[in-house]
Amino acid sequence: MPTQVCMGAMMTCSFGVAPSSLVVLPTNRVMTSNMPAANIMDHIPMVNILPFGMCSSLANPTVAAATSAALGVLTPMPCIPVTPAPWVPGTPDVLVGNMPALNNTCTLNCAWGGVISISQPGQMQCEVS
Repeated sequence: MPTQVCMGAMMTCSFGVAPSSLVVLPTNRVMTSNMPAANIMDHIPMVNILPFGMCSSLANPTVAAATSAALGVLTPMPCIPVTPAPWVPGTPDVLVGNMPALNNTCTLNCAWGGVISISQPGQMQCEVS
């Protein structure tokens, strides 16, 4: 059964080199294990989704430019997440702030081709269906 995600959850990106932590603002006033609970709309870059160290996706213009300048040798550049769409699929049976709750099986797509996933949900006590 999936685990509900909250503030402090650890995330990884398929093109990032380091994990990042999910930031959930307490605007929804819903807590899980004494931490703000996340919903699928917690996808805002540099607010909810922090950088993953360096990015190695050639779809990222800065990586493409640096790689081109290095005569084709892949040159990772600092990660700046671009996540225009919400997490999918969410937990439609459990609402957090009138939106589906975020669980540890959800993924988030970055505009540069990366897939962001939850590696540690931030708490282990509350499960969602």
